[in-house]
This record gives sequence, structure tokens and C-alpha cells, in this order.
Amino acid sequence: MDELNEQRQQRIKKLDVLREAGVAPYGTRFEANDRAGQLIKLHGEKTKQVLEQEKISCTLAGRVVALRRFGKAGFAVLQDGSDRLQVYLKKDLLSDQAYTVVEQLDLGDWIGVTGTLFRTKTDEFTVEVHHLTFLSKALRPLPEKWHGLTDVETRYRQRYVDLIANPQVHQIFATRSRIITGIRSFLIERGFLEVETPMMHPIPGGAAAKPFVTHHNALGVDLYLRIAPELYLKRLIVGGFPRVFEINRNFRNEGISTIHNPEFTMLEFYMSYADYQDLIALTE
Repeated sequence: MDELNEQRQQRIKKLDVLREAGVAPYGTRFEANDRAGQLIKLHGEKTKQVLEQEKISCTLAGRVVALRRFGKAGFAVLQDGSDRLQVYLKKDLLSDQAYTVVEQLDLGDWIGVTGTLFRTKTDEFTVEVHHLTFLSKALRPLPEKWHGLTDVETRYRQRYVDLIANPQVHQIFATRSRIITGIRSFLIERGFLEVETPMMHPIPGGAAAKPFVTHHNALGVDLYLRIAPELYLKRLIVGGFPRVFEINRNFRNEGISTIHNPEFTMLEFYMSYADYQDLIALTE
């Protein structure tokens, strides 16, 4: 049995222990009112004395990405997509069932916790957990934490693994979303109508690129995944819409690399009563 299968078998045994203790290994609902990043931003600079006085309660959920157990207590680090935050798990503060969960925890498991903020003896900003809910058991180990995930092929083919191993990649996704939202708002504020045009075209038009070909069974015809929305957007201008735009997927059956994907998002917009100088000014 190789190491991966052995680890998986050990995790399955822990899953069985949880079930025997009456713990649902795959929970259905947990109301996480707080985020790690938000808590760190609002309270992360407060001193130990201030936190003791304010007794700030919080509830958050996340993936266990670090775990240290010793005797009747332990520390775990939760990652929730916004940041990482340490939690303190002490047997005296938890129910017997909850501490059974702590004893069966593995890296990659998801838990929800409720507790109060404090600083440890080493001044680490931490949540002292009073209630713990088990949310999901990971049956496969995470990538080795010190070196992360460095294989480019794996990173791009298994994005979900890349996001787990390299939290900074989350920022790329968030930045992309903000850019698209900003562009959309910019155009709508200037009178453009957002539309959606067909993804399957009877001809490969709008750009000089090799298309992907598919077949429509009901109609008995070959169709092409669009390489550009241009022809249909121009028809909308002809139909009487003065300004239209679309942010959507295009498909071009060409080369592939980490910086060139055959499936990609493109913005295309058209406006009546304007020339290339107007388009230059708008684009800039």
C-alpha cells in the first residue's frame, strides 16, 4: 500500500470514529458570521488586556491547514478564503463530543467554531473555542505545506488544489472579478446595454481563428463554438440599440499554454454615432 492510500485509510478510520460518536462527518449548514480577514483587520492590533476587557465573541468556519495537539489542548489554524486565523481547542472548554472531533482532526478538515478573541502567551492573535461543529472530513492529505504546490502543470489543471496550497492565488480570482464588475459598471453608466448573444454559430465569423466544431442533433447541422460575438452584436445595432456590450466566453481552437487558453473571456462593445476617435477616448 502506497503512502497516499495508507493516509486515506487512516482518515477513513477517523471518519468511522466520528460517526460512532454521533458526529455527522459531512454537515449541512453552519452560520459563520465572521471572516478571518475581517477579525484580523478589526481586532488584530488590540493588546491582550484590551481583548480580555472587551470579550469579543466570533463565529467562523474554515479549513484546518495547521494543527498542534498536546495533552488536553491544541491549536489549529483555519483558512477561510479571506485569511488564516489560529484557534485554541481546550478540552475543559468543549463538550466530550466536540473534543472527540479535535482528537480525530486532520489537515484539510473543515470545522466551524464559536469563541472569544484573545492573545496567547506568545502574543498570537487567537480564538478561544467554546463551541465546535464538524463540517467536512478530508479523505486526502493536503500538498506538503513548506514547499507548497510548485508543479505548473498541476497548478493549472487542478486549480482547486492550487487554491488550497497557495492562498495568495485567491487574490487573482478576486481581482479579476473586481475588474469585470468595474468594466460592466463603467459601460452601463454610459448608456450601454449588456446583452448575451449565441454561443453556437452557423458560420465561424468575427475573427480569423480556427473554431471548435460541434453537431446539433435535433437540427442535423454542424455548428461552431463562437470565436467572437461581433456579428450578433452588430445585428443588435442594426435592430436599433444604440450602445451594446457583452462580456462572455469565446473559443478558439489554437495553441494552449499557461498564458494562452482556447477558452477565454472577452469584452466587445459597439456604439452608434461614433468613430474610432470616440472609441479610443472611451477605451482610454
